[in-house]
Amino acid sequence: MTTTAARPRRAPHRDADLLKSTFEIRQRPPGELPAPEDGEKVGIMRHLARDRLGGRGLAYVADDAALVVSELLTNAIVHSGGQEITLILSYRNGRLRIAVHDGVPNYRPAPQPPSDTDEHGRGLDIVKTIADGRQGAWGVSDGGATMWCELGLAASR
Repeated sequence: MTTTAARPRRAPHRDADLLKSTFEIRQRPPGELPAPEDGEKVGIMRHLARDRLGGRGLAYVADDAALVVSELLTNAIVHSGGQEITLILSYRNGRLRIAVHDGVPNYRPAPQPPSDTDEHGRGLDIVKTIADGRQGAWGVSDGGATMWCELGLAASR
């Protein structure tokens, strides 16, 4: 019996789509908390993103990317009012792009400074901090239906 050691994969040398996953969430009235099963989908997508990045030689950015995935997905689940969310990870021009599309235009989130006692409200500040630390950016597109974050990868190795 012959065994071959698994060779670690290298970071993509050319542009690539790394992940596209769509899932449904329960529609709810404004102000009602998301269903627990919707929150569980965040963990599933975070794990899937980590695995995909590790398999493409991008494990060194997986921690930051997983946190961005968590924050953008949670924001979409809590605030969009939509019924379907798509997570897209892609590699373009030496940058990792994480996009969350909720299909609901006109929602334009902006970081708001939470008070010391607030339990929520730090997600977009976290995304901005990670993007800044990796010479990236974040924003909103598609009329507010997509939030995205780009992480520079060249200086991170």
